[in-house]
Amino acid sequence: MPCGLHAVSIPVFARMLRNVSALLDKAAADAEARKFEPSVLLASRLYPDMFPLLRQVQLACDFAKGASARLAGVAVPAFPDDEATIDELKARIAKVLTFIEGLPAADVDAGFDRDVTIKLRDRSVELKGIDYLNDLAMPNFYFHVTTTYDILRHNGVAIGKRDFVGV
Repeated sequence: MPCGLHAVSIPVFARMLRNVSALLDKAAADAEARKFEPSVLLASRLYPDMFPLLRQVQLACDFAKGASARLAGVAVPAFPDDEATIDELKARIAKVLTFIEGLPAADVDAGFDRDVTIKLRDRSVELKGIDYLNDLAMPNFYFHVTTTYDILRHNGVAIGKRDFVGV
């Protein structure tokens, strides 16, 4: 049985976004237990020139919804980047999950050879759907999910590999 793009993308995006949501729950509980505002974590960075946790979560969501939409051949939904709390980030994740899980598998699978044009800061890149997923979308998605985990771990939130992987 052949494996389509839907099978290798949507469930992966969904699982990892649910894991990020669970990480945010642990972050909120940690902040409460240690008696500090969760906004401290949301503003935390690994390095001064990196985005803070809040933006890392937004970008993970953006790569999941953007890749899913482009592969399915539909418009990428625009969500304003106006979240300021953990609950608001969790709501964004929930919106992305509703969107990506609502895409028909056949539509996503049809994106295998679809031309996908991505505008980068200094240029545009055109890739076939499979190459876009493997070479751009998935690596960026995992980068932002991993950085989210790393920021929380670096700040002392009691999480481990099992929390990241979700098993």
